[in-house]
Amino acid sequence: MTTGEAVATRRPPERAILPVASGRETGRVFWRLILGHRWLAIGSVLSSVAASVAAVLVPILLGRVVDLVVDRGSGADLVRLVIAIAVAGLGAGVLTAASRYLVSRLGAEVCADLREDVMDKALRMDSARLELAGAGDVASRVTEDVDKITTSIRLAANVFAALVTVVVTVAGFASLDWRIAVAFFAVVPVYVVSVRLFLPTARRLYAADRQAAAVRTQSMLTTLYGARTVHAYGMEALQSGRVETASRHAVQAAIAAVRGFLGFANSMNFAEAVGLSAVLLTGFFGVRSGITTVGDVTAAALLFHRLFGPLGTLLMTFNDIQSAGAALARLVGIAELAVPPGPAGDVPAPGEVAVAATGVRHSYTGDVEVLHDVGVHVPAGTSLAVVGESGAGKTTLAALLGGVFPASAGDIRIGSEGIDGIDPVTLRRLIGVVTQEVHVFTGTLADDLRLALPGASDEALWAALRVTGAAEWVEALPDRLGTRVGDGEHPLSAAQAQQLALTRVALVDPPVVILDEATAEAGSAGARALEASAAALLAGRTAIVVAHRLTQAQACDRIAVMAAGRIIESGSHDELVAAGGTYARLWAAWHS
Repeated sequence: MTTGEAVATRRPPERAILPVASGRETGRVFWRLILGHRWLAIGSVLSSVAASVAAVLVPILLGRVVDLVVDRGSGADLVRLVIAIAVAGLGAGVLTAASRYLVSRLGAEVCADLREDVMDKALRMDSARLELAGAGDVASRVTEDVDKITTSIRLAANVFAALVTVVVTVAGFASLDWRIAVAFFAVVPVYVVSVRLFLPTARRLYAADRQAAAVRTQSMLTTLYGARTVHAYGMEALQSGRVETASRHAVQAAIAAVRGFLGFANSMNFAEAVGLSAVLLTGFFGVRSGITTVGDVTAAALLFHRLFGPLGTLLMTFNDIQSAGAALARLVGIAELAVPPGPAGDVPAPGEVAVAATGVRHSYTGDVEVLHDVGVHVPAGTSLAVVGESGAGKTTLAALLGGVFPASAGDIRIGSEGIDGIDPVTLRRLIGVVTQEVHVFTGTLADDLRLALPGASDEALWAALRVTGAAEWVEALPDRLGTRVGDGEHPLSAAQAQQLALTRVALVDPPVVILDEATAEAGSAGARALEASAAALLAGRTAIVVAHRLTQAQACDRIAVMAAGRIIESGSHDELVAAGGTYARLWAAWHS
C-alpha cells in the first residue's frame, strides 16, 4: 500500500472535507470576479435595461390602440401606434439577444477565472491537507461543481433579464394607474411566504446534494486508481458495493432537493392566479367608475401576463440558483485558501545541505503509529539508502523527510532549519522528490519539463536531459523537444517516463534529492539505465534513496535497514554485510 492509499483508507471522514465558503464570502468573491470584467458587466446591465424598456412599451402601446379604437380615433394615429409597436418589438428582440450574449460571456469569463483560481490553490495547497481531503473532493469541485455553475450561467442571462423586466414592468404599472399597481402587489405576500419557507430548506438540501456528489466522485476515483489492487485482492464485489452505496446516497440527496422544489413551484402558480385576479378586479371597478380606461386595464393585464415568464424565471430557476450557489461556495472555499509565502532567499548549492531527523514518529489515524522514534543523519553531499521489507515504513519516512506531509512528532531539519518552518515554495527548491509513480503531462515534452522550472531555455532542458541520460532518446523523437507526449500522444516507456521525472529534478537543481523506489517500475534493462540516471543526478547532492534494488543501496555511502517502523541497522554496505544481520541476509538473497 502506498502512502496515499494509506491516507485515503485511514483518514477520519470529518477531516476529508475542504473548506466551504460562507454566503457572504461567496458573494464578495463573486462580485470581485465580476469587477474584473467591468466593461462586460456594464454592457450587460445597459442592454438588459434597454431591452426591458422596449418590451414593456409594447403592451402599453397596445393599450393605447384599444383606447384609440374605443374612442374611434383617426387612422393616422393607429398607423403611428402600430409602427411604434413594431419598432419596440424589434428593438426588444435585438437588445434581448445582445443582453443574453453579454451576460453569458460575462458568466463564462468569471467561471474560467474561478476555475483557474481553484486549480492554482489546489496545486499550492499544503500537501498534508490535500492528502487528507482526497482527490475526489478537489476533482468534484473543479469538474461537477464548475459544470453546475456553467450550466446555471446559461440561465443567468434569462434570470438577469427577468429581474430587470420585473423592475421596469412595475414602473410601467405605476405609469398606467396607481390603483392597478397596488393591486399587482397582491402577489408579494404569497411570494414572500413561499420563499421564506423554502430558502432555509433549499440551502441545506443543495449543500447535502453537492457533498453527496463529492463522496460519489471520491469513491469512483479510488476504485479506478486502485483497480489493480481491487483485482489482486478479489475486492470487486466489496468496492462495487461501496460505489453503489455512494451513488445511491447521491441520488437520494438529489431527489430530496427536487421534492422540496416541487412544493415551492406549486405556490408560484397560486400567486399568479391571485395577482391576475386582483389586477382584473381593480380594473373592472375602475372602468365602471370612470377613473381608468379600458386601454389601461388591457395594458395592465398584458403587462401582468408578460410578467408570468420573468417571475417564473426568477422563482422557478431558484432551484438551479440554490444548487449553483452551493457549488460556488465549495469553489470559493478553495479559491480563498491562504497562499503559501514565497521563497525567503537563495537556495544553497548542491552539496551544502545536510538532512537530520530525531525522534520522528508518525500515525495516519492518530492512534496507530507506523514510525517509532526514527532518527537519521545524512551529512551534506552524502547519500543514505533505506531498505527493508514491504510495510517497514520506508515510503512514510521518505515522505516525511521530503516534506510531503508533516510528522506526528519529532524534529526534521534541512540544513539548520526545521522543515516545518520552511515555506512550501522554498522547500520544493531545496528538496526534489521522485517516487515510483510518475505522470507524463499532456503537451510537448518541453512543456512537460518546464512544469518544474517555467521559463527554462531549450539549452537548460538539453543540459538536464544529458545529466539523466535521456538526451539520446529525446533526440530520436519525431519533433525532439516539440514532440507531444501524454495521454493519446507519443507513447513513452515506463523507464522514459521515470527519466523525465528525474530530469525535472535535475532542471530545478535542488541540494537534496529523495528517490522513493524510483526504478521499481522498469524492467531489468530499464532499471539499469535508470540506476545510471539516478546516480548521475545524485552525484554531489545530499540524497536519501528508498532502494528497491540492493545494487542502489550498495552505491550509497550509508544504509539504514527498517523493520516495523524502526531503523534496526545502520552502516555502510561492507559494515552491514560483515555484521551478518538483516541486511546481510537480504544481500545474500538478492545476490543469489
